[in-house]
This record gives sequence, C-alpha cells and structure tokens, in this order.
Amino acid sequence: MTVSTFAFIGLSFTKPRTHRIFHYITAAITMIAAVAYFTMGADLGQTPITVEFIRSDPKVSGTPTNQNREIFYVRYVDWALTTPLLLLDLLLTAGMPWPTILYTILLNEVMVVTGLIGALVQSSYKWGYFVFGCAAFLWVAFTVTVTARKYATSLGSDISRTYTVCGVWTIGLWFLYPIAWGLSEGGNVIAPDSEAIFYGILDIMAKPVFGALLLWGHRNIEPARLGLHIRSYEEDPAKVGDMHAAHHAEKNEPVANNGTPAAAAPSTTV
Repeated sequence: MTVSTFAFIGLSFTKPRTHRIFHYITAAITMIAAVAYFTMGADLGQTPITVEFIRSDPKVSGTPTNQNREIFYVRYVDWALTTPLLLLDLLLTAGMPWPTILYTILLNEVMVVTGLIGALVQSSYKWGYFVFGCAAFLWVAFTVTVTARKYATSLGSDISRTYTVCGVWTIGLWFLYPIAWGLSEGGNVIAPDSEAIFYGILDIMAKPVFGALLLWGHRNIEPARLGLHIRSYEEDPAKVGDMHAAHHAEKNEPVANNGTPAAAAPSTTV
C-alpha cells in the first residue's frame, strides 16, 4: 500500500496540476489503507468479541477454552474512508451528477457501518445487520454497473472502456467481501490469520491494482470531458471563465440536420 501511494503521487507530477485529481484520490486510498494495515500489523485497533458459533478447530477462536475472537474495527475505519474515495474515482470517471454520487456514497457508508455493527454484535442479530449491509451494497452495485455505465458510454468509447474495466473489477471484488465477512466475523468459520489473508488479498486487488488500472485508463482523458473544470494558480481566472463560457455555448449551440452548427438567426433592429 505504501509503495503504491508513493507511485501514484510520483505519477501525478507527470501531469499538469489541472489533471491530477484522480492521482490524488487514488493515492489517498492506498495511504489510508497503509495506515490501517500498519495498525493491524501491530495488533492494535481490535477488540475481543464473544463468538456466536463455537468451532472445534483449535486454530479458530471460539473454542471451549477461548470463546472470543479478535474483531479489527480499524479495518472498518479504513473502509469507511477508502470506499467512498473508490466510488468517487469511478463515478467521476463516468461523469455522474453530484446528487447521485453523494447518495451512492451515503449508501456505501450504510454498508460499512452495518458490517461493523454486525461484527461487534455477539448474538444472531448480527445477521440482520448483514442483510441491511447487503441491501445497501446491491444498490451501490446497481448504480455502478448500470446507471453510471450509461453516463460513461455517452462520453466516448475510451471513457466507457476505462469505466467498464474499473467498475466491473471493483464490483466483482466487492461481491467477495460479504463472503469473507460470513466466514470470519459472522460465522467464525476460518481463523483470524486466514481472515487477514482473505481480506488482505481483496484489499490489494481493490486498491493498488484498481488504482493502476484507473490511472492507466485516464492517461489520455481530459478532466474537462468529464465535467471537471479545475483551475491552476498559473492560469488567469478571467480567461478560464471565458473558456468555460465558450464551452457551454458550444454545447448549447443549435445543430443542423447534417450535424453542422446551424446558422444563427439574423438580428433585427427596429
């Protein structure tokens, strides 16, 4: 995670300041994850919880002599911060409107928080929170795979291709997280060490690898095509405003049947 963070930040310097937004967001994802894994590696950010299901395997917590299992709540803090950034990377790539982006991120937070509550609950009520989280996830998955893909398709084949690769990659991996949760915090089927390996592999694929795919896809995509108009301090604000006005005027200019701009109606004076 740390190496990826420095790599993404380094790559940002190969772009103009107005083109670095996706580098910054992606680097922030891996930076937060690096701190979280440092914390878990130090055996911090966890609390023991009495398990619902006691297993006979001595390697799995919840044996008759030890009915507790380590729940790493710092992992959920990581997800609460990084998954909205992942969605922001994706939905900005698709050129989604901000209300839809914010609502999707809200449902994502519901998914993460209900997962944490379910992990900390010691009774079968944990599975109720699991269902709530899965329902929120399905809405997020629908938005990413259906709604946002339509927006991306309307922006051009290169944007659509980048979005489709990264979107399918992300949602495909995210479908595996509830399985990992059910085998570890939920059902207490696998040992905490196996849980760490399972989540670790998923996180590597969903963060550094995702970031590499996204930034590679964005290498020739202008942020302005996505509706992102970012000004550098080296630019004249007045000129930038004129450029934006001209861009909007061009978009709203009437078009003739042959695809060329229609002639403007002659002005008349009285």
